[in-house]
Amino acid sequence: MAEFTFTEEQAQLRAAVRKFSAANFDEQTVRRLMESDPPFDPSVWSRLGAELGVLGMSVPEADGGVGGSLVDQAVAVEELGAALACGPLFGTVYLAIPALVAASAGPARDELLAELVEGRRTAAFAVGDRAGGFDPALVTVRANGAGDQVTLTGTVARVVDGSVADDLLVAAAGPDGVALYTADAAGPGVDRTTLVTMDQTRPQATITFTDAPARVVADTDEAVRVIEHALQVGSVLLAAEQVGAAQHLLDLAVEYAKSRLQFGRPIGSFQAVKHRLADLLVDIEHARSTAYHAAWALTDASDEPALAASIAQAICSAAFAKVATDTIQTLGGIGFTWEHQAHLYFKRATTDAALLGSAEQHRSRVADLVLDTASADKTPRVADGTPA
Repeated sequence: MAEFTFTEEQAQLRAAVRKFSAANFDEQTVRRLMESDPPFDPSVWSRLGAELGVLGMSVPEADGGVGGSLVDQAVAVEELGAALACGPLFGTVYLAIPALVAASAGPARDELLAELVEGRRTAAFAVGDRAGGFDPALVTVRANGAGDQVTLTGTVARVVDGSVADDLLVAAAGPDGVALYTADAAGPGVDRTTLVTMDQTRPQATITFTDAPARVVADTDEAVRVIEHALQVGSVLLAAEQVGAAQHLLDLAVEYAKSRLQFGRPIGSFQAVKHRLADLLVDIEHARSTAYHAAWALTDASDEPALAASIAQAICSAAFAKVATDTIQTLGGIGFTWEHQAHLYFKRATTDAALLGSAEQHRSRVADLVLDTASADKTPRVADGTPA
C-alpha cells in the first residue's frame, strides 16, 4: 500500500517559511498591517517572491518560477495560513498565477507572470464562480474591440484583493465567447470600491470597468479551461491555508489547556476538554489528508481534479470553522476578547468558508460527480408493513 510522505526538501521548505512567518507575521505585525493601507508590507511581499520563491513555487523554471509541484506550494501556503500572513495571496498565488501558468505563452501573459512571481506586482482574479466552478453565465463584463484595442465594460462584485492589486485578471464576454484579459487596476476606466469585510486581513472590492483598456491573456479557445484550472488550484491552496490556520488554533488550545488551572488541576486533565481537543486533532488530520490528496491529484492528474478539489474544500472549510469555534470555547472568557488572537482566526475561518463555494455547495458537487441518478423504475422500496 502506497503511503504519502513529505520529502526532506519539503520539510526544509516548511521550516524556512515558518521561520520567515515568525519574523514577519507575528500577531502584533498582523494587527498593524490589517489596519494599514495597503494591508500588507510590499517589501515583505517582494521577499516572499525574490528571496523565498514562495510566490512561484509551482511555476515552471522556464516561466521564472522555482519549478516545484503544487504539493510544494501547498506546504508553503499551509505555513503562511498558520501565521495569517498579510498579503494578496488569494488573488495572486491561489488564482492569478495558476491561470497564467495554464494559459498559452504570449506577451501579456509572460510579462505579468514574471512580475507576479518575483513579487514586484500583485493581482486579483475578477472572475465570478459558482461554488468554486466557472459558469460563463455569471460573466458580467463585456469586451469590445479586437487585438490591442480591447476595452472592458461591466462590474464584478466582491473581488478578493481587488482593492490592493496592481493588475486584474478579468473574464469578459465578446462576440466570439468568453476570454480572459488583464487590466491595470490603476488605469483609466477602472473604479474600485473598497468593501467593509469581516476579515480585515483579506480585503475585497467591487470593481467597475468603463471602457478600460485590456490585453488578452487567454483567448476564447482556452479561457474556460484556464479559468477552471485556476479555480481548482485556488480551492486546493485555500484548503491548505485552512489546515495551517486550524493547526495553529489547536496548538493554542492545547497549550492553554495544559497551563490553565481549575480546581487545582490543568483543565486539559478534564475528560470533556481532552475529548474535545482529540476530536479537533482528528478533524485536522482528516482535512490535511484531503488537502494534500487534492494537491497531488492536480499535480499528477491521477484523480479527478474537480472531485478532489471539492472534497478538500468540503472537509477543510468545515474543519477550520469547527476548530475556530471550539478553540474559543476551550479558551473561555479570554478567547472572546479583542486582545486575544483567536477572533482573528475565527473571522478568517468564517470568510474562507464562503470563498470558492461553501462546504455545503461542495458536498452537493461531490454528490453530482459520484452518485448515479436514480431512474423511475429503480426507486427504492419503502417498507409499509405489507409483504414484499
